[in-house]
Amino acid sequence: MPIYEYHSEHPDDPERSCRICAKGFELRRPVDRPPLEVCPLCKHPVRKAVSQVNTPRITKPFSPVDAKKAGFTVLQKRDEGVFEKL
Repeated sequence: MPIYEYHSEHPDDPERSCRICAKGFELRRPVDRPPLEVCPLCKHPVRKAVSQVNTPRITKPFSPVDAKKAGFTVLQKRDEGVFEKL
């Protein structure tokens, strides 16, 4: 389930936002549900913010030693269809 960020449409006006939506809040919602239109706490209008996507960063390929430390089984090809466990 993705995490969505929401912010008040009027963050500088305390009459039209609460302290939660003025600063912004995160909410886990299923993808198929429509975005929120009002704050769940104060019922004032909010808008969905575009947030950063979390992607793994791999700086270098794994060496066989790193793969073994991570719990993977490392195989090396010896012949056609024959692999040897390292």
